[in-house]
Amino acid sequence: MLRFRLAALAAVAATVALTGCETMKGGDPSALLGAGGSAFKAMSLSDGDVVAMSNKSCEAMDAENQVAPANSAYARRLATVVKAMPTSVNGQTANYKVYQTKDVNAWAMANGCIRVYSGLMDLMNDDELRGVIGHEIGHVALGHSKGRMQTAYATSALRGLAAAGGGAVAQLSQSQAGDLAEKFVHAQFSQSQESAADDYSFDLLTERKLERKGLVTSFEKLAKLSGGSSGPSLMSSHPPSSERAARMQKRLDAGK
Repeated sequence: MLRFRLAALAAVAATVALTGCETMKGGDPSALLGAGGSAFKAMSLSDGDVVAMSNKSCEAMDAENQVAPANSAYARRLATVVKAMPTSVNGQTANYKVYQTKDVNAWAMANGCIRVYSGLMDLMNDDELRGVIGHEIGHVALGHSKGRMQTAYATSALRGLAAAGGGAVAQLSQSQAGDLAEKFVHAQFSQSQESAADDYSFDLLTERKLERKGLVTSFEKLAKLSGGSSGPSLMSSHPPSSERAARMQKRLDAGK
């Protein structure tokens, strides 16, 4: 946890430094101090604050995207795919929905909000889809999503987002929540976090006696598509998808 916290803190520090350059160009050093305070305050957000921010952010994303109806083919398929997957993560009820978009992506927030894009479902078979979803759940279970939200908040705070504390988080406007959600979805995890989430998914599938080969072939498919990626996507990963596929295959061959 210490290593992760230091990494997250470093990310916020980098944000402050970049914003500081812009602030100093404006000739107002006091603004830099205020921005820095807001950014570093983000690192002390409680689990409750992060969940509240995730609730607002997820609501904003749902409002901005076309959510597949419960009786649609996509929603029914996802319900079948996740039937053997966790119903809660870190004490938060898992809430699975499909966004009808050609984008190849999926993400999960600390409040249990798990969103899968129809473009990803079109690309993956059920075993592969479970592998990817297990990976996203891993980010939440391992605390990565909380850190990602903290960093997203820090960059938003520098642009005037309401400060945390005193119930202000729950009072985020729709536009502020949308801005926060966009920063969360566009942010990248570190290489060590991605590898840890891969391992979490592998172990989760093993524990639930589900097919693990899909975790390998899903990355192989993403590797083939990586050349034409644009915007937030599972293909924009590090280490490269091909290396991740090889590492999962190695674990599969070892039987553990």
